[in-house]
Amino acid sequence: MEDKVRLATRFDAFGIHYIEGGWPGSNPKDLRFFRRMQDVALKHAKLAAFSMTRRAGASADSDANMRALIEGGAPVATIVGKSWDFHVTHVLETTLPENLAMIADTIAFLRSRVEEVIYDAEHFFDGFRANRDYALATLRAAADGGAHWIVLCDTNGGTLPVELVEMIREVKRHIRTPLGIHAHNDAECAVANSLAAVMEGVGQVQGTMNGFGERCGNANLVSIVPSLVLKLGFDCIPAPNLGELRDLSRFAAELANRKPWPSQPYVGDSAFAHKGGMHVSAVLKHPETYEHVNPEAVGNHRRVLVSELAGKSNILWKAREYGIDIDRETPDSRRILDRLKALEDQGFQFEGAEASFELLMERALGRHTPYFELEAYRVIVEEQNASAEPVAEATVRLRVKGIPEHTAASGNGPVDALDHALRKALEEFYPKLKEMRLLDYKVRILDESKGTAAKTRVLITSGDGRETWGTVGVADNIIEASWQALVDSIEYKLRADERRSGAR
Repeated sequence: MEDKVRLATRFDAFGIHYIEGGWPGSNPKDLRFFRRMQDVALKHAKLAAFSMTRRAGASADSDANMRALIEGGAPVATIVGKSWDFHVTHVLETTLPENLAMIADTIAFLRSRVEEVIYDAEHFFDGFRANRDYALATLRAAADGGAHWIVLCDTNGGTLPVELVEMIREVKRHIRTPLGIHAHNDAECAVANSLAAVMEGVGQVQGTMNGFGERCGNANLVSIVPSLVLKLGFDCIPAPNLGELRDLSRFAAELANRKPWPSQPYVGDSAFAHKGGMHVSAVLKHPETYEHVNPEAVGNHRRVLVSELAGKSNILWKAREYGIDIDRETPDSRRILDRLKALEDQGFQFEGAEASFELLMERALGRHTPYFELEAYRVIVEEQNASAEPVAEATVRLRVKGIPEHTAASGNGPVDALDHALRKALEEFYPKLKEMRLLDYKVRILDESKGTAAKTRVLITSGDGRETWGTVGVADNIIEASWQALVDSIEYKLRADERRSGAR
């Protein structure tokens, strides 16, 4: 419940107009949420509570859902009703006239008890195809009951924009109540349908943050809002707030325990990422050559990736990003590019390991001084009996600032043991390594046909509370690949600390 309160306050601050908080008649948590929200002062949004029309053969004032909705205290009621005759007869199992009465009675009952009533015409577009006259009759029933908004729902998500536009135009010939659109994404048209509806004069768009929703999801407001503001010129969100869109998207993902979608339009890590050398060369001159909007407008930023497709422009961009001064016409950029392509040909991948790429540049330029020298390492995994977990132990011998170090440590597996042993040897010399944490560890087999003898790529993500970075290692031996990535991770941390302090 408290997560929902946090989401509601963030949506309100962003500028969302209506926040549908749940169905107070369906479960105790939602009812507690609405009661809790009575103590929260929203500055911009109106809180809406969801429910369905009264039951067949009953009255609205005796319906338990209606009582729970009123008790919740939300100023807006969103009522869903059936627009498809098939649903009326086969799901509700009632008559077509009774369904019309259920819609009109429910809305009329709520009209005098809440500030605003929104009617969601469920399955409207499928209903319109099946029985045009009856689908329109359900909308007239809602209008006659006093609905402030009538929202046309593509509940099955299968309507295409061209047919949706034709049906909306027909609705507008018969209905004068302000219209909304509620699209699902089963044909991946939810965003397109929502924008097409707005262009036809629809005034309310319903959707979810990041497109979360049943089946294939709901219309994604993270794509719809910037399209409305930046492309269609609608003043629906305060202009400065649009720069918070990426943070809001990630906040919602975090509370939902979902990883952010890297390729999400506008806000994803890849939305303004450039890889091909020709693209980067053009973007350096004029960003609009390969960017449809300014990334900062939605709180995102431009990224230049490095790979076997990179050109000198990529190298210069990344060097500038890391504070390394090289000139386009010097041999340095060609040396880095050649080294990059040779490593990627061996299986290295730097798109998710930019810390390793920064170190690659330093080494190729001859500017890298190692923080320690490896003499030897050994890893032992011992299984003492079948009922106990195997024990991993690592031993490392290093020279740190000319001083020999010989340490051993155990861990939850060989890589964890290596990490502990390496840190144990270094932390006396570099105390800030205690801040560093291993956040993620990924293994990729590069040639499955070779089975257990295949070359392995290891990607490690680390962080220290201030930033997060990725490193990569590639070898025939998974332990060696892991060691390479571990060493790069520690070297990057130590180099970053130097930059912050200004000295080594």
